[in-house]
Amino acid sequence: MGEVIEAGTLEGVASTTIKKLHKAGLVTLEAIAVTPPREIVELTGMGVDTAIKVNTLARLQVDPGFVSATDLLETRKHMMKCKTGSSEFDRIMGGGIETGVITEFIGEFGSGKTQICYTLSVLAQRPTEEGGLGGRVCVIDTEGTFLPERIVQIAESRGYDPQEILSNVLIARAYNSDHQIMLVKNLPQVAQEHDIKLVIVDSMIGHFRGEYIGRGTLAERQQKIGGVLGNLLRVAEAFNLSVVLTNQVQAKPDQAYGDPNKPAGGHVMAHACTHRVYLRKGRQNTRLVQVIDSPYLPEEKIRIAVTEAGICDEDGNTNMEYDPDMDYEEEFSLDIEEEVEEEDEE
Repeated sequence: MGEVIEAGTLEGVASTTIKKLHKAGLVTLEAIAVTPPREIVELTGMGVDTAIKVNTLARLQVDPGFVSATDLLETRKHMMKCKTGSSEFDRIMGGGIETGVITEFIGEFGSGKTQICYTLSVLAQRPTEEGGLGGRVCVIDTEGTFLPERIVQIAESRGYDPQEILSNVLIARAYNSDHQIMLVKNLPQVAQEHDIKLVIVDSMIGHFRGEYIGRGTLAERQQKIGGVLGNLLRVAEAFNLSVVLTNQVQAKPDQAYGDPNKPAGGHVMAHACTHRVYLRKGRQNTRLVQVIDSPYLPEEKIRIAVTEAGICDEDGNTNMEYDPDMDYEEEFSLDIEEEVEEEDEE
């Protein structure tokens, strides 16, 4: 939890300005530091110069500026990782879904994106020593598919109190792109007040694809998407929380071989998300998972299953144990690799 600003916290800033910030929901140094000055002006009505001053002073207290790589490595040791429910999935994700970055799950309908989000909504609430993040979950649902009944089913299957789990999940239904943008702008206040450790946006691109049609609106659409992603990343870094996005795919009809689908959102989405994971339907209740872009995670393919308990290993194992000394470069079994290649050919 960040420090609540009071009169005198920011040198040279009047108490009336502090009151305006509080009224707008900007009550912590972190919230002010991650909010661009132009947005502070829109939220509070204060002058541009004052907003720039307030933002700069807050950022100086939160962000030290240039630091050595050694110091950065030490800072990253405080980064947490949330287990996914599948030990294999945890392995290719380097231990789980990490805080301070954006993780993107890409796939067509029915590929398991929302099922992963359901599972994370339950597991993120567990204490850090049990592989959770020890906090609450905030969900921005743009498609009306995030239903509490599924959260109850997963919680009960894993032996957790479903009412306690439900009470710690905050869900907001975004009805259009402007509403989605507003909800994301309010995240610093929500994260501060409710101790949010996981933010889910399911899905990120849906409203923008439906409302901005044709090449004439492409530049405006991408600019707005970029703004939302920038806000999400700033919140992830300032509050050391995980941000998980789901993304749709778009087809390339002219592609003769291989998978004709590619992630929607273009380069704006690709550059903003630290880890990108591609999902495809597999046989029966399984899903094929591959890390397709990451600064350090290997691009590997595995198979997971979707069960009553949410995401788990292909064999149905929901064991949450994870060995940090495991060799992440270990090759997967030949039969799995051949199976994936066969499905690619189909």
